[in-house]
Amino acid sequence: MEKYLDETLSIQERAEALTDAMTTEEQASQLRYDAPAVERLGIPAYNWWNEALHGLARSGIATMFPQAIGMAAMFEPELTEKAGHITGLEARAKFNAYTRYGDRDIYKGLTIWAPNINIFRDPRWGRGHETYGEDPFLTAENGKAYVRGLQGNGKTLMAAACAKHFAVHSGPEAIRHEFDAKVSEKDFEETYIPAFEALVKEAKVEGVMGAYNRVNGEAACASKKLMAKLKEWGFDGYFVSDCWAIRDFHENHHITATAAESAALALTTGCDVNCGCTYMNLLTALDEGLITKEHIRNACVHLMRTRLRLGMFDKKTEYDDITYDIISTDEHKKVSLECAEKSMVLLHNNGILPLDGSKYRTIAVIGPNGDSRAALEGNYNGRADRYVTFLDGIRERFDGRVIYAEGCHLYKNKVSVLAQPGDRYAEALAAAEIADLVVLCVGLDATIEGEEGDTGNEFSSGDKNSLELPPPQRTLVEKITALGKPTVIVTSAGSSINTGSKGDALIHAWYAGSEGGTALAEILFGDVSPSAKLPVTFYENTEKLPDFKDYSMKGRTYRYTNDNVLFPFGFGLTYGDVKCTAVSYKDGVASVTATNGGSRATEDVIELYIKNNSEFDVPNESLCGFKRVKLAAGETVTVEIPVPERAFTSVDEQGKRARFGTEFTLYAGTHRPDALSCKLSGSDCVSVQI
Repeated sequence: MEKYLDETLSIQERAEALTDAMTTEEQASQLRYDAPAVERLGIPAYNWWNEALHGLARSGIATMFPQAIGMAAMFEPELTEKAGHITGLEARAKFNAYTRYGDRDIYKGLTIWAPNINIFRDPRWGRGHETYGEDPFLTAENGKAYVRGLQGNGKTLMAAACAKHFAVHSGPEAIRHEFDAKVSEKDFEETYIPAFEALVKEAKVEGVMGAYNRVNGEAACASKKLMAKLKEWGFDGYFVSDCWAIRDFHENHHITATAAESAALALTTGCDVNCGCTYMNLLTALDEGLITKEHIRNACVHLMRTRLRLGMFDKKTEYDDITYDIISTDEHKKVSLECAEKSMVLLHNNGILPLDGSKYRTIAVIGPNGDSRAALEGNYNGRADRYVTFLDGIRERFDGRVIYAEGCHLYKNKVSVLAQPGDRYAEALAAAEIADLVVLCVGLDATIEGEEGDTGNEFSSGDKNSLELPPPQRTLVEKITALGKPTVIVTSAGSSINTGSKGDALIHAWYAGSEGGTALAEILFGDVSPSAKLPVTFYENTEKLPDFKDYSMKGRTYRYTNDNVLFPFGFGLTYGDVKCTAVSYKDGVASVTATNGGSRATEDVIELYIKNNSEFDVPNESLCGFKRVKLAAGETVTVEIPVPERAFTSVDEQGKRARFGTEFTLYAGTHRPDALSCKLSGSDCVSVQI
């Protein structure tokens, strides 16, 4: 028996034995994302590239959860972990089935390039909805949970998660291949890397992916500073480049002259596998003396170690019996629905919600996202076997008549090519006039808010130039609200949007997943109380934002600014009236008492924020704990929420993290303790000095 097949040996010993059984040429071939078979050793071909930000992606039918930003809005990592677990199960089921048929193509493997734990520092960034928001703590908690769910807790990994994009990466998309993100030591440690550290040290994430841009002059996929951090944290997984990022070294960043030099720089710095084709030049780099055989061997050992941890060379694993019939089951869809219910944020309500169905005979669902599947999907998504659009959900739930009008194109000035601009406004107005209530479904989708190349009107390479709705939708909102009909505005978008009007109620639905329409209808009619919170700050406009290319945190996110805020981070209304009435702290745990003074049962989120007197603390308070609670009308509960020791630290200008403060204030509430949050929520926070 070959040594690498001996399951009594350690994974490291087996990986080294497997690698050493290969020639240098064979080892080099395994460093490509589309690694070929080494038939003489019984090593099958393997494609490292698979995606699953919010459900298994790009591999046919799978359970589709709300986009990552919506998962963050739940403020419930336990549910994020459950979604990750379902995704890992479905990845394993597909891998088992596809392998039996000899299909080892892209998007069929067990190395999942998710989650995206970059910080959503600027609302214009098109890919921000792939992240868990703007706060390092919230991002880390959700990222760890998703990793635990994907990877499982068995002897072998159910699937291998990958934290991306390491690091200091959040646009602009249009210049990402040549951009150098300049960042201070303080911002680097304070904001950009804490989530990566947490996933490596606490969740034991198996993979880390680099970014396209440079960081203070170094290519992110070949940064000595970043690689040193991984070593410091004890990372022992594999490192992968972003796709074709190594080619950027010589073509766009101009830090190398040739493809062989780029391959050598990446490999010698610590990039194990190339998503792209530049590692086709590894043997040339070897011949030119730019790398050694040991560099190739070390990277190959890392990759074989991951494949062994996934059980690929074992006789039997605990996941071999997972069959294809678990794909997109009703049980899995129920979890997707629960995520959608808990992800939609109620931003405004003049009392119209929840709807009393008996008061309305006709509801008009109007807007380009009313019957849109794309508005449910986000990006990096699979395909659901059933979609419930907002129109579908309302029709299913409401006993009266539901009429629909598209209203306008998502961003073009007309729907029909041969028509005049504004060709759907009259239909929308006619529908609204005969209705008793309008549900106005507006927003974006991933064709105009997303990655480089996904362009549209008023957008550039996926990034937004404005926080307003596209002009045709802005006009639609003005025309419909001018009628004076009761109007609920529902926005599908992965980022901060200023709709211009709040209507009688305003719900931000994100990209809600395949069950989004059911979730919206349940919230509208009061079957479920909204309970989500914003994981990002909603700004009024872009005029007061810092330059998009400026990576300083000054003037960005809730920890550094209170200016230009439309809706604050952590804000979200419910159908109850939950207020925190007392907070105490002892031995790393906060005890918070909360009462639902409303007449309806609800879930809500108790949020903890901390501020200290150090000159190095961030300007505003920082999230340091949270917990979902379920409260009946009139009920009072006391919950305990751990406060991590890290919450008491700050970062100085040299990037040193320590406990500089001597006085600490711990706040508890269902929102931030800032003045706008208290005003919009109609409640204050309680606090305790530590």
